[in-house]
Amino acid sequence: QNPKTYAIVKQLLAEGNAGELQKYFGSRMEFGTAGLRAAMGAGISHMNDLTIIQTTQGFCRYLEKNFSDLKKRGVVIGFDARAHLSSGGSSKRFARLAANTFISQGVPVYLFSDIIPTPFVPYTVTHLKLCAGIMVTASHNPKQDNGYKVYWENGAQIISPHDKGISQAIEENQEPWPQAWDDKLIDSSPLLHDPYAMVNKEYFKDIQKQCFYRNINKETNLKFVHTSVHGVGHKFVQLAFKAFDLSPPFAVPEQKDPDPDFPTVKYPNPEEGKGVLTLSFALAEKDGARIILANDPDADRLAVAEKQESGEWKVFSGNELGALLGWWIFTCWKNNNRDTRAIKDVYMLSSTVSSKILRAIALKEGFHFEETLTGFKWMGNRAKQLMDQGKAVLFAFEEAIGYMCCPAVLDKDGVSAAVITAEMASFLATRNLSLTQQLKAVYDEYGFHITKASYFICHDPKVIQQLFDNLRNFDGKNTYPKSCGRFKVSGIRDLTTGYDSSQPDQKAILPTSKSSQMITFTFANGGVATMRTSGTEPKIKYYSELCAPPGNSDVEQLKKELDELVNALEKHFFQPEKNKLQRKTE
Repeated sequence: QNPKTYAIVKQLLAEGNAGELQKYFGSRMEFGTAGLRAAMGAGISHMNDLTIIQTTQGFCRYLEKNFSDLKKRGVVIGFDARAHLSSGGSSKRFARLAANTFISQGVPVYLFSDIIPTPFVPYTVTHLKLCAGIMVTASHNPKQDNGYKVYWENGAQIISPHDKGISQAIEENQEPWPQAWDDKLIDSSPLLHDPYAMVNKEYFKDIQKQCFYRNINKETNLKFVHTSVHGVGHKFVQLAFKAFDLSPPFAVPEQKDPDPDFPTVKYPNPEEGKGVLTLSFALAEKDGARIILANDPDADRLAVAEKQESGEWKVFSGNELGALLGWWIFTCWKNNNRDTRAIKDVYMLSSTVSSKILRAIALKEGFHFEETLTGFKWMGNRAKQLMDQGKAVLFAFEEAIGYMCCPAVLDKDGVSAAVITAEMASFLATRNLSLTQQLKAVYDEYGFHITKASYFICHDPKVIQQLFDNLRNFDGKNTYPKSCGRFKVSGIRDLTTGYDSSQPDQKAILPTSKSSQMITFTFANGGVATMRTSGTEPKIKYYSELCAPPGNSDVEQLKKELDELVNALEKHFFQPEKNKLQRKTE
């Protein structure tokens, strides 16, 4: 019943364009643990009014099956600022249609009345003890995309088998229910609640538990620049600075207001490095700011850059900021907990493709470190399990610039991470230290961890399958590579098949998934490299790390060795020319 998508399909029919129709209607979007992520447009392969209605009907039936008190507790729905003129789709429209679906079945809905950062949805699930949460966002994807992200009652993203259960329920509930299209009905419903004001108060109260140096914050001369990259973050980072008694950061004027066209950047993803930060650098130079904080469009990620003595800007990698925040959050905990026995209940987490710097800190300081599979759904769920056992989970991070610094949100949160980074920088400034100098001090104390990650773009699933099949049958059937160029392979862990050469029974400890590719190679020189496919983008990613014990200060030699290892990995395992892979371009 959406006139715009209807017109698109009619036009294709009139042209007899079977190829395009096949693309639109050939296969339904797959609902996975990350929910949905696809371009907005017509047909069942795209995000549109109909596919949102169908998805929500399935999700609603699945929740009814799992929660006898769903009609008492309800769900929360949030949205970002994405919109797509040609198909009439927008995050707000999708969120209202989803709310209408639940309300038509007598389920209370806490629908945010305005755009919010993604972490506000898991926060609300936990805070109001709801059954589930939905966030309509495509995070940092290209502008034509949108997504539908789902949280369970524990406040973490769903993990298997919920994805399969929801997927099946969607298949069984495809015909729109009687009033599915009429989202105006919700406005007069007593089941509709707006949590916006309450969450804006309570969230900022909760993150203040991570504020330890209010007096320094009030006095600091350090200046910050913040960009929300045309997304939702501006207002909320300003409020977070206020909650910590920090002077507000300078906002990049061209990027501070939400704009679904993302006009000033090629990709709205601060992970892509300096290109996204060009306007931030210019504003920082003008206003004399030394530190830049950049959120992605739904404000669940954070990138940080610092001006060096040389006048150059250093953009910290996700692993480097993870090292700094891990060190800082543990140091603050230690200063506030004089009881030395408490440390046995302290945990930090990171994903298996992230730097192992937290493991090194944990070993030396005496707290626990655990690694999980890639993605915050695993860290959020594990953190909740540990917290339910009375443990303190201080921090979790992944190299894709995602940080969980505050136990009130069991997902990555770029708002709290931004203000905690600002407090850390302000504190270090009183000791005449920059973030860069402190990072070196962390590595000096706990051992250098040099990392390098990148990706290749590949739109052909067959090529990706073939590439990984080749690695599993390298020197004949069922044999993995014994070397990569001059680098000898000493261990293999394949989380697609469940094989791990380092375990006595050769079975991997972390959960395995046949639907995604992921192989980790350990090398005789101490290097580790993982190759994996992305769940939300047409990418084959790789992550590599060389760790040295404390006291090994020949960083340049370590970097050279890692560069050579990565070159060998690309040449022998990816074979980009043969497989026609497109390189990441800066």
